[in-house]
Amino acid sequence: MPEHFNWPWQRVIDGGELAALGVAARWTDFPDGSGAMIAALEEDRLDVAMLLTEAAVAGIARRGRYRIVSLYTESPLLWGVHVPAGSAFTSVDELRNARFAISRLGSGSHLMSYVLARERGWPADGLRFVTVKTLEGAVAAFEAGEADVFLWEKLMTKPLVDAGKFRRVGELAAPWPGFVACATARALTEKRDAVRAAIEGVCRAAARVAADPSSPAAIAARYGLREPDVAEWLRTTRWATRPAIDDAVVERVSEVLRELRLVDAPVPPSAAIAREALPGL
Repeated sequence: MPEHFNWPWQRVIDGGELAALGVAARWTDFPDGSGAMIAALEEDRLDVAMLLTEAAVAGIARRGRYRIVSLYTESPLLWGVHVPAGSAFTSVDELRNARFAISRLGSGSHLMSYVLARERGWPADGLRFVTVKTLEGAVAAFEAGEADVFLWEKLMTKPLVDAGKFRRVGELAAPWPGFVACATARALTEKRDAVRAAIEGVCRAAARVAADPSSPAAIAARYGLREPDVAEWLRTTRWATRPAIDDAVVERVSEVLRELRLVDAPVPPSAAIAREALPGL
């Protein structure tokens, strides 16, 4: 996704750190979200992708040909629950029968809509969805009266709230770490050392970003955000410090996805985590 969480990757690629390690990395933005990135991994158009944790596990449950290499962030993603600025809805409790805008089936906005329903005790099979592809698509769907509610990362949608296009009626913290780094089976076979070096490099870069007092201004300028908002986001974001992920993360996501009937069977950590390809994880 073209958003602020990518900043450590921009630093290691644009700053030449990965090139110095012998890793020829090229970054590609995917405005359509995790679902589009999973499709690109499946088609070997990407070697590595930063995916929402729930989308990554759901994709693997559907026989996705990629594996989780590491956590990218240890803190949960904070989702804003948004309605059009002029909507009659004033609280999350009123959204039970609303139309949910989602980027695509299998995306984070799709899966977290079910998590919201689970948290509120709504029947998951009663949710209605409108596919909008991108954040800009959600803006257009709101303006056209085609959707009623949209879940998206809180900081990226704040400019739309400030501009009076969205109104935030609630927040939802994901019940697991926000992002994981995933790699294709082919990349883990043919480019294993480069994948490991890249993940280690971005972990180091994330630590520097968190400690650098100039980071809020640089990130705000890059992504069209307000510096105080970025500073607050950085204070609450915990980055992975090394390539690693606990089995418990996959087990927790898998448990909730199965409870919501979004996957047919539990996803064993052994089938989701690339330990055999990256010893020491």
